[in-house]
Formats: sequence, C-alpha cells, structure tokens
Amino acid sequence: MTTAQKAPAWYRSFWNLDAAFRGLMTLAAVAVLAIVGLILAELMQRSSLAWHAFGLHFFFNSAWDPVSGSFGALPFIYGTVVSSLIALVIAVPLAIAVAVFTTEMCPRPLRKPIAFATELLAAIPSVIYGLWAMFILVPIFRVYVEPFCIKYLGWSGLFAGQPYGIGMLTAGTVLAIMIIPIISSIAREVLLVVPQNQREAALALGATRWEMIRVAVLGNARAGIVGAIILGLGRALGETIAVTMVIGNTPQIAKSLLAPGYTMASVLANEFAEATDDLYRSALVEVGLALFIVTIVVNILAGLLVWSVTRGNPVSSHAQ
Repeated sequence: MTTAQKAPAWYRSFWNLDAAFRGLMTLAAVAVLAIVGLILAELMQRSSLAWHAFGLHFFFNSAWDPVSGSFGALPFIYGTVVSSLIALVIAVPLAIAVAVFTTEMCPRPLRKPIAFATELLAAIPSVIYGLWAMFILVPIFRVYVEPFCIKYLGWSGLFAGQPYGIGMLTAGTVLAIMIIPIISSIAREVLLVVPQNQREAALALGATRWEMIRVAVLGNARAGIVGAIILGLGRALGETIAVTMVIGNTPQIAKSLLAPGYTMASVLANEFAEATDDLYRSALVEVGLALFIVTIVVNILAGLLVWSVTRGNPVSSHAQ
C-alpha cells in the first residue's frame, strides 16, 4: 500500500483536493501558452500569401498601394519606431522622477495618494486619450509648440513643414502620457526593493541626498529601471486608437517629426475592414504578425530585466 492509502480518510481527501488544485493550476498555465501559440499560428497562416508573394522584401519596401497590389511595411515600421522613441524621450525622465520622488523624497502621507493618482492614468481608455489629444493637445501644438519648433529648431530638419498639429510629434506626446504610469509604477517597485542599508551606508560615508539616490538607489536598480522602460516601449509599440486619431495616417517616411505618419497598429485599425482581396488582407495580417512578435520579444526582455533586480528581495519598509 502507498503512503496515501495508509493515511486516514480525511487526509486522503485533502491529498486528492491538493492534487486536483495542482492539476487545475497547471491546466490554466498551459491554456495561456496555448492561446499565445494559437494566435501566432493563426497569424502565420493568414499571412502566408503575402509572405510567398513578397518575402523579406515586404519589410523593406516603402510602397503601399492596394490598387496595384504593391505592399511594403517599411512606412509603418518607421512610424511605429519614431513615435515610440519620441514617447520614451518624453516619458522616461518624468516617470523616473515621479518614482524617485514617491520613494525617496515625498512626505509619507502623500506617497500612496500620488502613486495611486499616477497609476490611475493607466486605467483611462486609450480612446479618451485620443479625444483629449484631438480637442486639447492638437490645438496647443498647432498654435504654440510647432511654430516655436519650426522657428528655432527648423534648421535641423526634424521640425520642418507646416504646423498642422497632427503628426508624429503629437502622437509621440500622447504615447508618452500613456506610458508614464507603466514606467513609473514598475520603477517605483524596483526602487523599493533596494536594501535600506545601501542608503544608510552611502549617507554614512558622507554622500549628499542626491549622491545617495544616484549611486546607492538608482545604481542598484539600473537593470530593473531599464526593464520598466522596455515594458513602456512595449505598450507604446502596440497602442492603436489614440495614435490613430492624431498621427495623420499617411504611409510615408519623412524626416520631419511634424509630418503625418502611420504605425503598424494604426494601419490594421484603419484598413483591415476595407481590405478587398486576399493579398491585401494577407499583407495586413503580416504587419500584425510583425507587431505581435516585436511586442512579445520586448515584453520578455523587460520581464527578465525586472526579475534580475527584484528576485528574492522583499520590499523595503522605509517607503511603505
């Protein structure tokens, strides 16, 4: 007889429940992996026609002409990368500053309210950000920001053209506002796991408060902060509705940040319902496949970086 058979009846019932619970949790984990695999398989199957027609040239061709059957994803890749980089340039300093303030400098009674208010931005639907950008941000950029950039920075070529208020710069700014709570909240959790004795040791050696934060806190949390930034990048890469409303939706590659553009997510939202033939739909699905793979890779890298900092480290009690 096994150990479980020799045990009392009440113990055997608990053992069976534990085995059932373990099996249920395993099934749930496998189901998540299966869903991701099914999505990937479906995207690969639906994009096979475009893949056979264009091959790798699809990702380096800038022509997008459904009428003539010529498709290239380069303008959408360019628009996605540029708008996301603009978002990171704006959002990263602000998000890290908020995280440092709430963990190291903010009065204790205000820490949780400020952190909650920051994270609340992540709960706002993207269409609301798009509407707000259309009615508030676009007029401000058209009247004040873009004319200023054209006047003083137009020589660089990055701010050339007419101040329409709709374009890559506006889309990047909206994305920056949307990813600030993601970067800030993750960076805050990473900063909280930095051991308190690191701070005390730096201060004991005569470091100023800023030197303590820069060396002992930010230095130890560097990998986790990079992971938080990459997670924010993953959100920016896949954002759809808010960007679609303010980017201009023009499949072109322009040096100026004021020019309209297109992203991989935006072209799917705008044109998939209008696709008239199999090759057109297959090309759009291949764009979606590229976006899916890039997003998965970015999130895996970010998760690994955050895990490398937070593994086995309890949250420091000084910032609770």
